[in-house]
Amino acid sequence: MSLSDITSRIHAAETAANRPVGSTRLIAVSKVQPNQRVHEVLQTGHRLFGENKVQEAQGKWPEFRAEFGPVDVHLIGPLQTNKVKAAVELFDAIHAIDREKLARKIASELQAQGKSPELFIQVNTGEEPQKAGVIPAEADAFIADCRAMDLPITGLMVIPPVDEEPSLHFALLRKIAKRNGLSGLSMGMSSDFERAVALGATHVRVGSAIFGERSYDEPV
Repeated sequence: MSLSDITSRIHAAETAANRPVGSTRLIAVSKVQPNQRVHEVLQTGHRLFGENKVQEAQGKWPEFRAEFGPVDVHLIGPLQTNKVKAAVELFDAIHAIDREKLARKIASELQAQGKSPELFIQVNTGEEPQKAGVIPAEADAFIADCRAMDLPITGLMVIPPVDEEPSLHFALLRKIAKRNGLSGLSMGMSSDFERAVALGATHVRVGSAIFGERSYDEPV
């Protein structure tokens, strides 16, 4: 499916939900994709991408930015505290703040670097033990703690359980965000982004629908 097809579907979902067309930002998830595929999407004019790992992004985006100019790159995967300095240097947004130690490290690094990326708190709405994120019952307190650290929290992020209806988790995320005065909702992926748009997503993270499935024997 082409990038323009995805964009058209997002705009149609916005219209159906009585939302302004263009109010949802499309993050093209370029993690583990060959550089040639990413280059092709950049050539279309798209300028918002998502990466899962700091090291992979460090090896990719400085050169792409040198060629194409400013490109927004968001970290959408888990972040280790020892990679925070590099993450703040490289990324325009971090979508996976999920624990106090990480939040404090980011707060310190923002002060040191004088930067202010968009910051999203990951909420584990399914309370899955293998998945990162604060559980819903602790989300309000964690948001307050982050604000007390002067972290400029933009919104919330969720990855719903694969075997449950995602709309239920999108609605829960929206409810938590609303009562905490947060406008950003990073939710929805290739299989469910239209349902996320219908429930107010401000950022959808779409990879395979744009790039195709990654073949791991392909060169990067």
